[in-house]
Amino acid sequence: MTNKPKFNLFKNVGYALAGMRYTVTQESSFRTQLLVIGLIAIGLFFAPISLLSKWILFASTWLVLIAEAFNSAIERVVDLVTQEHHPLAGQAKDIGAFGVFLSFWLVVMIWGIVLYTEFFR
Repeated sequence: MTNKPKFNLFKNVGYALAGMRYTVTQESSFRTQLLVIGLIAIGLFFAPISLLSKWILFASTWLVLIAEAFNSAIERVVDLVTQEHHPLAGQAKDIGAFGVFLSFWLVVMIWGIVLYTEFFR
């Protein structure tokens, strides 16, 4: 017997929306990053760069949100398994945070390359 339900598009979209609602309402770091992305979007609207570059820069910022969502999921599962301090629990949370860190630096590199090609090439 498995815990996996049969595929249902409408239910799966509902699960995703419930996850989004929970993440936006309960995760302050996610809300902060979402606000920053909103400000970036406004700035990109007025930036003197090509439309393609604007879309690449905007889309890349979502990598951090995706990583943050996975990190939050990891933290929830670890907290479900144990509330006590355990080295593996701490490592799991640290590795999730490292994923967010890596995604941030990937975005920085994408922005550097795109802005370099826009202004110095």
